[in-house]
Amino acid sequence: MLKQFYADLHIHIGRTNSGRAVKITGSRNLTLKNILHTATSRKGLDLVGIIDCHSPEVMDEIEQLIDSEEILELPHGGLRYENTTLIPGSEIEIYDEHCHGPIHVLAFFPTIEIIKYFSNWMSRHLKNIHLSSQRIYCDGLTLQKKVYELGGLFIPAHVFTPFKSLYGKGVEKSLTEVFDPNLIDGIELGLSSDTYMVNGISELNPYTLVTNSDAHSLGKLAREYQKIQLADVNFYELKMALHEQEGRGVIANYGLNPLLGKYHETVCANCGESVEEEGLIHCPYCGQAQLVKGVSKRIKELSDTDTPTRKRPPYIHQIPLDFIPGIGPKTIEKLLNAFGTEMNILHHVEVQELEQVIPKKIATTLDLARKGMLGITVGGGGVYGKIGQED
Repeated sequence: MLKQFYADLHIHIGRTNSGRAVKITGSRNLTLKNILHTATSRKGLDLVGIIDCHSPEVMDEIEQLIDSEEILELPHGGLRYENTTLIPGSEIEIYDEHCHGPIHVLAFFPTIEIIKYFSNWMSRHLKNIHLSSQRIYCDGLTLQKKVYELGGLFIPAHVFTPFKSLYGKGVEKSLTEVFDPNLIDGIELGLSSDTYMVNGISELNPYTLVTNSDAHSLGKLAREYQKIQLADVNFYELKMALHEQEGRGVIANYGLNPLLGKYHETVCANCGESVEEEGLIHCPYCGQAQLVKGVSKRIKELSDTDTPTRKRPPYIHQIPLDFIPGIGPKTIEKLLNAFGTEMNILHHVEVQELEQVIPKKIATTLDLARKGMLGITVGGGGVYGKIGQED
């Protein structure tokens, strides 16, 4: 019997228990245990991908939780913590002779033993195995083949971001410039795009599109996520879902309106002005050659068809609780105390129920936000867009 589950597959670790940095830009309290606790008790996520599990101290912490029976190893892959399944993974930077710029990819594995083997192999090809998102000194095809040899999953990350992504600068036109297209299990979109925007890129048709938070702090977990149809929450079922086998699959993507993404529009990094004119190298306002090409413009460059052949699940523009105007930490605690988890609040609680816990005006704003009906100021050049009032 198939059921529906919520999944966020791109979560970083900021620090280990000893205080050692893993993702340097991640919050100090973004530890393995805190992520698992937040995912299961506050966010209501059924499936999480933690993509810094290759770090030796993180692997040690996972094994300690297994020994203490706080984590259960699942027979079909994955690690169960209370109501949430952890899929151990790694984010890796590729910049080989075929790349025009660095590319970040995600690799996931079914067991702690296999990711330990992968970490040991990878340590011979990069400078610091303890840190997140490190550059690997081998080509993309070699990395893909190693992931597949180990029974893993390979997903290019935030593929349209101007920096460190597949289409941002990594390739000129096609993923085949760097990767074997048959050794890719899915494509991660990133905050400044959605499934509707990319329908015109025909080479993406074979792949499931995923939306994830890329969380650098606990509050950003489930900033973007998907609803997945599975028989159970484990690695094997996730793999089946990515390949849409036997009724498994992503049935809805949830994320910020791309206009809120910090790289949606082309913006001058020097003066911050938005630039719409095509083909410019220098900013028409300040004269500096510091234009950051927006995701929307890059997607238009890559689009090659007006008649997409693949029908995508709905992409629902939804705003997380801590993004919503008027909702601060105290209000969030009231809501969680009353309704359990953010997934429950965002998907199941009626407006009338919200009004019994928080003021009517805030309840109305929350309802508009989860329906994607609040006004937006467009983001770009590394600055997030802003959420306004009702359209």
